[in-house]
Parts: sequence; structure tokens; C-alpha cells
Amino acid sequence: MDLDDILKQVPIGDIAEKFGVSPDVARQAVQEGGAALVGGLAKNAESPEGSSAIEEALNRHGGFSGASKVDDVDQADGDKIVKHVFGDKKGEVVESLTKSEKTAGGIDFGKLLPILAPIIMGVIANAKGSSGSGGGGLGGILGGLLGGGQQGQASGGQGGGSVIGDILGGLFGGKK
Repeated sequence: MDLDDILKQVPIGDIAEKFGVSPDVARQAVQEGGAALVGGLAKNAESPEGSSAIEEALNRHGGFSGASKVDDVDQADGDKIVKHVFGDKKGEVVESLTKSEKTAGGIDFGKLLPILAPIIMGVIANAKGSSGSGGGGLGGILGGLLGGGQQGQASGGQGGGSVIGDILGGLFGGKK
């Protein structure tokens, strides 16, 4: 499973329409926002407390089958997920993504991330459920989404690593 699997579950066209941007701009924003959320989840999963909190949240999101419209997504739940993932760094993440040259195009990530978060949690919950929970279950899934094992920097394959690596590195004390 990789970030493209998540993108297939996201209503890119509806996001483009709601935000008044082209589908290409919406797709790029979803890729960057999705990678930031997955990277944040992976960082949280490194601690036992964070990992168990993610496991609990995933249990509530299993059985998700994609969203055909933005209105199908529980954005209040999404906002809670974003707050849990980024904690007091949420504002910095939103600002970094919104101002990034890679995502410049008029997308307000403060509104986009709560749309993406429940979709991403649902996709991860389904993947985790289908792979069974082994020792590396959650870490393996998150690492795979980021483009390979957890040893690497939080910069995924998908060509979008630099923005995400910079943001997550800056937030979580890594090197840029």
C-alpha cells in the first residue's frame, strides 16, 4: 500500500470544486497533506502511548469504503484527528503546507486536513485489518505509505518528500 492507494479514496474533483482550484492543484495538495498526516501518525506511533492511541482511533475507522463527496466526510472527527496527530504544532503544519511553493494554489490546509484525516484513518484501518496485526503491523503500514521502512527520514517516495521532510523535520526536531 502507498499514498496512491489513499488518493484513490479521496474525492479529488469535489475537493477541487469546493476549494475553487484545478483538479491538478487539488491532487497535489491532497498528496502533500496526506503525506504530512501519515508522517505525523508515523512519528506518533514511535511511542507506546502514541501507538496505542492510534490503534484505538483505527478501530473506530475500520470498514471505510472511500468518500465520493467532501460532504460524506465527518470533518469534525477529522479536526480531532488532525489535533491529535500534530498537537500544538497543528498551526505550524497548516501554515507550512499552505505557504509551500509546492502546494501554492489557494488551498487552505486548515480546511483540507480535516477532510483528509478520516479518509486516511479509514484506509489505514482497512489495510491493518486485512494484513492482520503482527509485530510490525502499524509501523509497517505507515512506513510503507511513506515510501519504505521507518529508518529513512519522513520523506516519502511519491516525489513529494522535500516539503514533508522539511515540515516534519522542523516539527519533530529532525534535520532538514
